[in-house]
Amino acid sequence: MTFIIKQYKNFNKNNYNSFILGGDIGGTNTNLGIFGIKNNVSALLLSFHFKSKELKGLHYAVNEALDYFQKNFKIKIMNSCFAVAGVLAPNKESAQMTNSKWNVSKKILSKKSILKKIILINDFEAVGYGINMLARKDIIQIKKAKKIPKAQILVIGAGTGLGKTTLVYNERDKSYAPLPSEAGHSDFPAQSKKEFGLVNSIKKRMKAKANVSYEMVLSGQGLVNIYLYLRTAEKFKETIYTKEIDNSKNQPELISAYKQIDETCKKTFEIFKNIFAKFAGNFAVDALAYSGLYIAGGIAVKNIEMFDNTFINIFEKNYKVAYVLKRIPIYLIKNYNVGLLGAGFVGAKFLSE
Repeated sequence: MTFIIKQYKNFNKNNYNSFILGGDIGGTNTNLGIFGIKNNVSALLLSFHFKSKELKGLHYAVNEALDYFQKNFKIKIMNSCFAVAGVLAPNKESAQMTNSKWNVSKKILSKKSILKKIILINDFEAVGYGINMLARKDIIQIKKAKKIPKAQILVIGAGTGLGKTTLVYNERDKSYAPLPSEAGHSDFPAQSKKEFGLVNSIKKRMKAKANVSYEMVLSGQGLVNIYLYLRTAEKFKETIYTKEIDNSKNQPELISAYKQIDETCKKTFEIFKNIFAKFAGNFAVDALAYSGLYIAGGIAVKNIEMFDNTFINIFEKNYKVAYVLKRIPIYLIKNYNVGLLGAGFVGAKFLSE
């Protein structure tokens, strides 16, 4: 089990009332953070970054982080908040991950670690809460418009999966709170001949009986699905990169890396961008996100050039309410830890000091 530790600031433990463990748990990465809490406000002090597939369970990473902090800083942590990429049980006592076999259970975590108070939230809820923690340096504005203060915010993000949440401003707390959503698993509404071809290709290859979802075209696996469709639907010219992509365990990363030099990879991203812009526009109208659309996720950050005038034009294209979309600014979140920050925000707010 290998992992990376980052310390964000030198700190005096006497400057905080308490400490909590936060977590952003995904199918690819498990990111944990130690937060110092003062006056119900969290500050990220250290982070631990694991590869999820190298772990037999979440408690292995949790114990590694807690042991490290206790050994090096003489502080014992027993409270935590974990943001999990999956659907929470109605009682919020456990969460079944969407792109992993893990079932994250508060009961099991309590048995296999020293943690006593545990909060579970959805991973994209955490990204939403994390908006409250972002600094100006953490975002890039990619579409200008006049933001309306305290109006709704929409957050979307594509990575291992596809997330979406609407944020509503809470006057009492003076902060934004997210509405839980699994919109990434809603049906993908194909509009063109090429998109219908993509849907049929995915259904045939995956032997899927259910409808193709947005996540199946807007995610790391979505990039692979589009790439494989193009190889069969159009005149495909094999290149020196084809075999490398076919044999790789990191196909989405290679498709991204070769999009400027391989024609099929380039076309893959053109389709991906088109669908992503329409997804963003659809839910921006749904949320009336006059305080902005925020785009998170590893695919966006690693492919910033995707958010060009073509993306904006597709985003604003609507038969009836194009004027609404023109009034919505768009921001790209650069801070990789936004979900982790959101877990810390929730922990500081709901875990007693």
